[in-house]
Amino acid sequence: MDSATAPNAPAERFTAPGAWRHGLRYGLMGLPLAFVALPLYVILPNHYARDFAVPLAALGAVLLGARLFDAVLDPWIGRWTDRLFARSHRAVLRAGGAAAVVLALGLWGLLFPPATLRDDTTALLVWAGALLAVTYTAYSVASVAHQAWGTRLGGTEAQRSRISGWREGLALAGVLTAAVLPGTLGLAATVAAFAVLLALGWIAWRAAVVPTARGLTMGVIPRTHPLRQPRFLRLLAVFVVNGTASAVPATLVLFFVQDRLQAPASIEPAFLATYFLCAALSLPLWLRLVPRLGLARTWLAGMALAVLVFVWAANLGTGDVWPFLAVCALSGVALGTDLALPSALLTGLMDELGERGQREGAYLGWWNFAAKLNLALAAGLALPLLDVFGYTPGARDADALWTLTVAYCLLPCALKLLAAGLLHTLLIRPARQSAAALSSSLKAHS
Repeated sequence: MDSATAPNAPAERFTAPGAWRHGLRYGLMGLPLAFVALPLYVILPNHYARDFAVPLAALGAVLLGARLFDAVLDPWIGRWTDRLFARSHRAVLRAGGAAAVVLALGLWGLLFPPATLRDDTTALLVWAGALLAVTYTAYSVASVAHQAWGTRLGGTEAQRSRISGWREGLALAGVLTAAVLPGTLGLAATVAAFAVLLALGWIAWRAAVVPTARGLTMGVIPRTHPLRQPRFLRLLAVFVVNGTASAVPATLVLFFVQDRLQAPASIEPAFLATYFLCAALSLPLWLRLVPRLGLARTWLAGMALAVLVFVWAANLGTGDVWPFLAVCALSGVALGTDLALPSALLTGLMDELGERGQREGAYLGWWNFAAKLNLALAAGLALPLLDVFGYTPGARDADALWTLTVAYCLLPCALKLLAAGLLHTLLIRPARQSAAALSSSLKAHS
């Protein structure tokens, strides 16, 4: 069969000679979408608290409300995205382009509110809350549409992991860029760079491989809600537990660096850069393992590496800067599996359920809701535990630091082991049993 008419032709273009062009065209939009997360979630709270003297409690309430609003909208945005795809791929691109414009303007308005509001805390918080809701919604529209586009390309396990690998690898480049620009060029230049990157990403997206009817699952649209699909719920359970395990150390890393290691502030950016750079560099290595081990077992290997690394980190103490850089590097390598493989498993599941080409958005809406839930669960689980067991920022006594070590190192290990157990029990073992049953059936009929 000619590759142009083969069912998986769009995905195969990502593995053919010169496929990097296809990967770059599709994946480039992931760079600015990841870039914006750091200004929105990290810089913005500090900016409002320090520059505009907004009380932390009130600011936290506004941020929490906006985050919950954003998470709840994701399933609705996913269903709307499916309707856009049913209309045409151009409708999806138009929605993504409009969302990108709103996203750039929203970030500018949040970081540079009108001068007339800056001395009125209440008015400033109302401005921030309203604009956050609009900006988060635009971000969700662009990201769900972009993810659904890649999901619709389908393909084999290796092809699907390569598609998501391009998107997530360029997303890591966006995170690294966003970590450097504010401190070196300032917030205005950061927003300007973000707008340029968004424009370039959307232009590249327009030239990307288009999911065609030949590459999609055809048939009657199933009416089963994603949350009533047992196989989706099993994958989602693994995704949530594993994501929470990864989000806990991300929430506590600065506490660990400042109090347990007592490292100088000047070295903190190196830890972050090492972590994300090694995650990006590890992606091609993990993708080479997928054809040999399969997606689920490769993901399991990443979980095992993360557990070993954080068990080692539990032994670190004051002044262990270089060993912790190694921890950042190895945990970054483990992160590579979390970035590329779960979404590839989701794509395969939708193929098997007959959903691809019909309801990717509905599934990705709940998937993104779960991803945002991970961050909330991490903060809601780790921070209260630290407080209950006697740790406060700046603590130096042995009991408090041991509490911090348990929360930063050992709690993620327990959650990772739980995720690994769920992955093996809910996904790997049933797949192995199905394969064995199929083999026995074939032998019986031969």
